Amino acid sequence: MQLIPAIDLKQGQCVRLRQGRMDDATVFSSDPVAMAEHWQRQGGRILHIVDLDGAFAGLPKNRQLIQDMVVAVGAVSYTHLRAHETKANLVCRLLL
Repeated sequence: MQLIPAIDLKQGQCVRLRQGRMDDATVFSSDPVAMAEHWQRQGGRILHIVDLDGAFAGLPKNRQLIQDMVVAVGAVSYTHLRAHETKANLVCRLLL
């Protein structure tokens, strides 16, 4: 079994939304680059990154931050947009 850590980005921070509500988020880290490095050190081979700002806006909002995460962990990135209900989600999987 392979575990894939997920990092949800909102306003430059790693968060978890309560019941999918943008106005009710718990911040787990204010440094997503350090969080990506943490998961890599823990043996993570893939990171699942969601641009929540982009999901709710319908277009990518954290592109530079995701690029910074890719550079920090030396990863090859794979990104795609997918429809979920009525919103588009930017999903990035980093292959470490």
